[in-house]
Amino acid sequence: MTTSFRPPAVPLVTVDPYFSVWSTADHLYEEHTRHWTNKTQGMVGMAVIDGKIRRFMGKMDLLDCSADVEENATLVQTNLTVEPVTTRYTFEGEGIELQVEFTTPLLLDDLEVLSRPVTYVTFLARAIDGLEHQLKIYFDVTGEWCVNTPEQQVTWSSSVINQQLHALTMGTVEQPILKLAGDDTRIDWGYMYLAVPLSPQSQLVVQSVSGREHYARTGELKVKEEDHEPRAVSDHMPVMATEMDMGHIHEETITGYLMLAYDDIHSIEYFHQPLNAYWRKDGMTFHDMLIMAAQQYEEIRKKCDSFNRELLQESQEAGGTSYRDILALTYRQAIAAHKLVVDEAGEVLFFSKENFSNGCIATVDVSYPSIPLFLKYNPEMVKGMMRPIYKYAKSSEWSFDFAPHDVGTYPKANGQVYGENKLEYQMPIEECGNMLLMAAAVSKYEEHAEFAREHWDLLTKWASYLLQHGLDPDNQLCTDDFAGHLAHNANLSIKAILGIAAYAYMCDQLEMQKEGAVYREAAAKMAKEWVSMADADEHYKLTFDSSNESWSMKYNLVWDRLLDFNLFPKEIAVKELNYYARQQNRYGTPLDSRDTYTKSDWLVWCASMSETQEQFEQMILPLWQFMNETTSRVPVTDWYDTLTGKQLNFQNRSVVGGFFIHLLK
Repeated sequence: MTTSFRPPAVPLVTVDPYFSVWSTADHLYEEHTRHWTNKTQGMVGMAVIDGKIRRFMGKMDLLDCSADVEENATLVQTNLTVEPVTTRYTFEGEGIELQVEFTTPLLLDDLEVLSRPVTYVTFLARAIDGLEHQLKIYFDVTGEWCVNTPEQQVTWSSSVINQQLHALTMGTVEQPILKLAGDDTRIDWGYMYLAVPLSPQSQLVVQSVSGREHYARTGELKVKEEDHEPRAVSDHMPVMATEMDMGHIHEETITGYLMLAYDDIHSIEYFHQPLNAYWRKDGMTFHDMLIMAAQQYEEIRKKCDSFNRELLQESQEAGGTSYRDILALTYRQAIAAHKLVVDEAGEVLFFSKENFSNGCIATVDVSYPSIPLFLKYNPEMVKGMMRPIYKYAKSSEWSFDFAPHDVGTYPKANGQVYGENKLEYQMPIEECGNMLLMAAAVSKYEEHAEFAREHWDLLTKWASYLLQHGLDPDNQLCTDDFAGHLAHNANLSIKAILGIAAYAYMCDQLEMQKEGAVYREAAAKMAKEWVSMADADEHYKLTFDSSNESWSMKYNLVWDRLLDFNLFPKEIAVKELNYYARQQNRYGTPLDSRDTYTKSDWLVWCASMSETQEQFEQMILPLWQFMNETTSRVPVTDWYDTLTGKQLNFQNRSVVGGFFIHLLK
């Protein structure tokens, strides 16, 4: 795949909300690599070709101004390709071509592999001038990866694991496991690993950044371990470094690899009990997991290459090259904004973090937009999003008749925090509709409703709530809460109507035809009323009581088609999409008539209701242009201005899983 696409940020290490590092530059050597929160989590890569030292990754803030280091002595980046689970950079210089691949195997049909906190970094080198060359690769990661702030003290160690791997380990002295909760935070417990296959050709050492400078001058690794520990990361920053001697390079490609891994010890606090990552469920140790990851490297790499090809082809056929690029960029982001764990009963829990929003964990109206990706590849993940909400809603802690918004602040899932649990700050219709539609979607894609049966009392209560309050919502928040409270919200009304239809659908699957008929008739009656209440000639209103000039993207309508309810006349979507085309700005259609900003997940949902592929492509091309041109160099934001292309807030959120909705057709 070749493309001229310039991602706003490039995924490098994408495992979970803590182990998530990106490049925000056009070229890998122009800037420090960063955690998704924008804080520096540095990596530096250098190639020594016939004694000449050339940087290919990261930035070096030189401590010694007189050091004779050529800061601009870089290989030339000639290509960048972002595929669903692999990022490939290609560099040239001094007669060689060097490809550097970052692969995080987030394969949704293999949860053991997906949940391993490991990213493979592969180096592929060949001579391109017909001559022989000597090549060594230098690679390091800084202590910034295992602290929340640089003042925190770290310690480190080196070990040989099972005579197969050589690993460096670094972590905080304090180890405050699961103590820190919040949004703009980084993990400060557990241990960062840099591991390479055990070989005389590879050396590992912990050094300060001055050791990195020494290497940049001499091409020689200081093999004496740094012994001034513990110390703060800000004090002569400690880095874990490796040198891999690739030997003689000819025209045939030679390869080597290393692994970046993170042992978080415990991952989530779940109603005051610590839970471990999914891969630990059978008692595997971290070292055993690393050995297995190394032993399966070739096999996993082949699986990843195969998956990349399949998704790239399918997305291009479904929605053109722009859609292909969008999905390739956001696949890892959607998954890595979650943490996969198991509860005490061994059931899957899949916790989202509401990134750069408020840090909530397992937010229902963040799960709802993300589910298309997971419905396509593994509906068990959607069930894993819903289980914490069901558990909390059944407890005495939750006193409302409607569904909760969240279960805490990441990584503490101890109960809802949103809006201080005051009634006026809740999202009653939003969350009831979301939970019912998600439950129905799982039932459809699993082809049975047993999961719904397990939670039938709550689903019945929430369907009843929508029946009573859903047609003409009173003044309340919806998922687009940044826009404030809104009464008589026409799009929210659609969600309520379809939530009721979702309940009827599940009744039928559970052979409760009588109850199903009652709810289906009610939903059909409400849909007819909706049409007359929202009609504004060429389109449908933002709110039932607003003027005909008001409008909004009716993204909730998509489930009427996907779940085959067919409650709303088809011409509603046709009329709406034609109207959105007339409102389109350079970077997309605004969310509604109140402002020029949009939500990109909802934009793609609306586009997926297009009658033709051409119409779909016309609607999402501005989203591609936004990603390609925005000056907001962050992991994809879902909330931005359609005139300026600037991020308003939100980044690296799981809601980009919603972009995959067009593949569900």
